[in-house]
Amino acid sequence: MEKIDKKYVDFSVMAGTYKTRLTKKFTNRPQWNKPEPGDVLSNLPGTIIQIKVKKGEKVEAGQLLLIHEAMKMLNRVVAPVSGIVTDINVNVGDKIGKNHLMIKIVENEK
Repeated sequence: MEKIDKKYVDFSVMAGTYKTRLTKKFTNRPQWNKPEPGDVLSNLPGTIIQIKVKKGEKVEAGQLLLIHEAMKMLNRVVAPVSGIVTDINVNVGDKIGKNHLMIKIVENEK
């Protein structure tokens, strides 16, 4: 019986399948989870400049939620869905990292 080395994994490319080892950086990375449709995450680290909504406010998809400065550019962050703002996890002047949950919106029932 062939001994299988647990350090190797199959890596498929169009030309064929290869065996490779995974790096510690890869195996120790945080697991990615699909965000909820109403979660507004930061794409880049930066600073919150302005917040245009309040908790409990009804918003429409595409409505401006906040201004986020990243890489010396002001980015308009808009609502991905229509619904009610349930959480605002940032304040003006906060320095946030990538993938920080800034605002949570609960979608309207259809």
